[in-house]
Amino acid sequence: MNSLVKFVQDEFVTRKDFPEFSAGDTITVYYEIREGEKVRTQFFRGVVLQRKGTGTSETFTIRKMSGTIGVERIFPVNLPALQKIEVNKRGSVRRARIFYFRGLTGKKARIKEVRR
Repeated sequence: MNSLVKFVQDEFVTRKDFPEFSAGDTITVYYEIREGEKVRTQFFRGVVLQRKGTGTSETFTIRKMSGTIGVERIFPVNLPALQKIEVNKRGSVRRARIFYFRGLTGKKARIKEVRR
């Protein structure tokens, strides 16, 4: 049964080519917003907290600061509304899921940039 699901996902779900990114990276996600008949593009720029799952059910969580309030958004990798992903900065972190980042403020909330 599991191999059947994997076969259907490989055959019928189209995968988009996005750049490689991981936790700690600062990325910009461009996605479509539909408002009635109108379609517009909106972007969400923030730090990747985690990548979760595999295959078609893979998701990633991004956190940005809007004023003094932290805003998180979860995007599925295979979301049809996703247009493109840009990697702005590569971050150097030791963990795959950086939830401790939520509690940091000020200078402690900076992630060291690494040149790859």
